[in-house]
Amino acid sequence: MKYHKEGNKIILTSSLIIIVLIGLVLKYMHGFPVMKIFISILLVILLVIIIQFFRVPERDVVLNDNLILSPADGKIVVIEEVVEDEYFNNKRIQVSVFMSPLNVHVNYYPISGLLTYVKYHAGKYLVAWHPKSSKENEHTTMVLKNKNGVEILFRQIAGAMARRIVCYANESDNVKQAQQVGFIKFGSRIDLLLPTNVEILVDLNQKVKGQITPIARLPENSDLSLN
Repeated sequence: MKYHKEGNKIILTSSLIIIVLIGLVLKYMHGFPVMKIFISILLVILLVIIIQFFRVPERDVVLNDNLILSPADGKIVVIEEVVEDEYFNNKRIQVSVFMSPLNVHVNYYPISGLLTYVKYHAGKYLVAWHPKSSKENEHTTMVLKNKNGVEILFRQIAGAMARRIVCYANESDNVKQAQQVGFIKFGSRIDLLLPTNVEILVDLNQKVKGQITPIARLPENSDLSLN
């Protein structure tokens, strides 16, 4: 198991703090041996949880130009038709993946293509399942155009716990499906805004894996760029 570079400072700082706290507990709680052991175990568990936030699993990825792969680990919390008003200004199918604190927090490109739009938006920190979080929370919006001219939009959205979005995307970059796009520290969600004539392959409350789970299939012989 590898660990993401975005966690280096947090893991090091947390480790030092917890080591100091355990040292203080062991030194000064002489009259409470059971409590001393209990607190020390809790601190170790906390450190393990923090380290696990930054894990990067190695997966056998099968690239497919006809599929839109999940950009994150988590659970499908939204599948609905919406009017997207930041870039397309038309109807799109929104599919949202919620990442709990226990999920892998690396984010991936759902398709290969050219980044035609990248914009960061400062904002609030509502809980990630809140209907307004897509627009009002801190988020980064990206649009990818594949080799057939199909454009899809996706957003990294901060939540109540996620206080920092890391995004490596730059406009005019050519990127590969399942390549890392960034990291959201301590959870949150990603929205996908897809053409209305894609075939959705997931259900509400379904658990998905980044780089692996197909979210939707692009129809054959169809000019998706107009939808």
